[in-house]
Amino acid sequence: MKNLLLTLAILFSGVIMAQEAKPTFEKQGDAIKGTYFYENGEVRQQGFYNKEGKLHGEWKSYDATGKKIAMGQYTNGFKTGKWFFWSNEKLSEVNYTDNNIASVTTWSNKSDVVVNYNDN
Repeated sequence: MKNLLLTLAILFSGVIMAQEAKPTFEKQGDAIKGTYFYENGEVRQQGFYNKEGKLHGEWKSYDATGKKIAMGQYTNGFKTGKWFFWSNEKLSEVNYTDNNIASVTTWSNKSDVVVNYNDN
């Protein structure tokens, strides 16, 4: 009976923790830092909002194991500058101008440059 109660208590606490995957927001100067979580508690995304509520500043995304999969900048809700995306053995650099993709370069551990795209 004690084992059953202990097992139920552990399962119940696990359910409560899984339900606590709600985002957190904290004021930092004029910005609001937002952190979003997976149900396992790992950070999904983290970045800032400006006072108008638009994505602004550095944003990072992670997979469910905590490995970084994307990083870049927003300016008033638009992607700007260099963004980096990690996928398996590849790293992609995407350059944004006026919220449009200007160029893409992808590297692999197996070769120097896999793809290089420029919108000129």
